[in-house]
Amino acid sequence: MLMIQNYLDYWSKMTVFNATATRRQYWTAYIINAFVIWLYALLTHQSQYYMSGHYQIATDANSIIFGLILMLVWLANFTIRARRLHDSNHSNWWLIISIIPVIGVVWLFILLLMPTVDNQRWPLNQSQVQ
Repeated sequence: MLMIQNYLDYWSKMTVFNATATRRQYWTAYIINAFVIWLYALLTHQSQYYMSGHYQIATDANSIIFGLILMLVWLANFTIRARRLHDSNHSNWWLIISIIPVIGVVWLFILLLMPTVDNQRWPLNQSQVQ
């Protein structure tokens, strides 16, 4: 039941930056989204448009829906990464480090794995925000 609540919090707080997200809250949403996107792409044959790391836009309804889903997931992932960084007492400006090829992505991954820090600047968890 906690996993479902974490996933519902992920979507209902997709525009909240001034809170925290625990490792469980972050990785639950990440894994569920990866599975749902993979399943949707497989069932609607969207994987055929994925070539050499770039999603080619098609004009059918499934492609448009898939593109909208990907944009919503990107926004929600962006904000939960910021909340996850807050939980380890880092500023959300650390998200910019992912611009640096390879090293930046690895560094951000390590920051997202960091444990919760007590007495941080952001005292509320995403599930406590109204």
